[in-house]
Amino acid sequence: MSLVGEFVAEMMASAIRMGIPILLAALGAIFSERSGVINIGLEGMMMFGAFFGALGSYLGGPVLGLALAIAGGTALAFVHAMGSVTFRVNQIVSGVALNILAYGCVRFSSITIFKMATTSPHVAKLASIDVPSLSRIPVLRPLFGGVSPMVPLAVCLALASYWLIQRTVFGLRLRAVGENPLAADTVGVPVPPLRYVGVLLSGALAGLAGAYLSIEHTGMYVEGMTQGKGYIALAATIFGDWSPLRASAVAMLFGFAESLSFRVVEGGTIPYQFIKMIPYAMTLAVLAGVVGRSRPPASSGVPYEREGE
Repeated sequence: MSLVGEFVAEMMASAIRMGIPILLAALGAIFSERSGVINIGLEGMMMFGAFFGALGSYLGGPVLGLALAIAGGTALAFVHAMGSVTFRVNQIVSGVALNILAYGCVRFSSITIFKMATTSPHVAKLASIDVPSLSRIPVLRPLFGGVSPMVPLAVCLALASYWLIQRTVFGLRLRAVGENPLAADTVGVPVPPLRYVGVLLSGALAGLAGAYLSIEHTGMYVEGMTQGKGYIALAATIFGDWSPLRASAVAMLFGFAESLSFRVVEGGTIPYQFIKMIPYAMTLAVLAGVVGRSRPPASSGVPYEREGE
C-alpha cells in the first residue's frame, strides 16, 4: 500500500510541476479575455519570460530572473495591447505576429549574449522549501518536500485572481468592458485603459510562467522549451469557462497528462513520439468537446471604437 501511495504522490507532484506554467499562463489569458482582448501571443510572452528569466538568474540570481521575466512578458504584452486596443488591428494576427517576433528576438539575443543559439548556461534556482511535519511523512515527501516556492505562489495567484475578478470593483469593471464596452463606457468606465491593464497582466503572468520553465524546471534556457504551452493555456481557459479556479484545475489536468507521457516513455513499450502527443491530443479533444458549448466574454476579440473617433 505504501508503494502505491508513494507512486500516487509522485504522480501528483509531477502533475503539479508540469501544470504550474500552464496555470500561470491561463490566469493571464483570463485577465486579457475578460477585458475583451484575445491573447494568442501567450506563447511568445512565455518565450520572453523563459529567456529573460534565465538571463536575469545568470547575471544576478533567480529573484532578478523573475523580475526580468515579468518585465519581458509585460513589454511584449504592451505591444499587443497597443496594436489591439489603440490601433484596433486583428487580435489573432497580432498575437501570431508576436509569437514569431518573440522567437526571432530570443534566438538573436541568445546568440549575442550567450554565444549559443539554442541554450544558455545553467542558472541558479530558487531555494526549495519543505512543508513542516508533512514533508517528514515518507509517502507525502514528493508532494511536500523540496517544493519550489513558485508552486505556493501560483496557488496564491490563482486565489487572488479569482478574488480580484469576482469580488472587487476592478474585476466588475474588467468584466464589463469585456461583455459590453459601450454600456461600460456610457456609465464612465474607461474601456481602453482597462483593456490595457488586462493585457499587461496577461503578459506579466505569461512571463512568470516562462521563468518557471527556465529557472525552476530545467535550470537553463532551452530553445523551444515552451512547447506550445501558451496554446494549451488558452485551451485550459476555455475549458475552465474563463474562471481562475476552474482553469487552474484544468491546468493541473493537462499537467497530469504531460506527467503521464513521461512515465510511459520511461517504460519504453510504446514509441515516444506517440506518447509525447498525449497533452496535445488532449488539448484537441477538449477543444472539440467544449468550444461549442462554452460562452466567452461577449466582446472578446472585438475592437472598441467610440463614436466620433
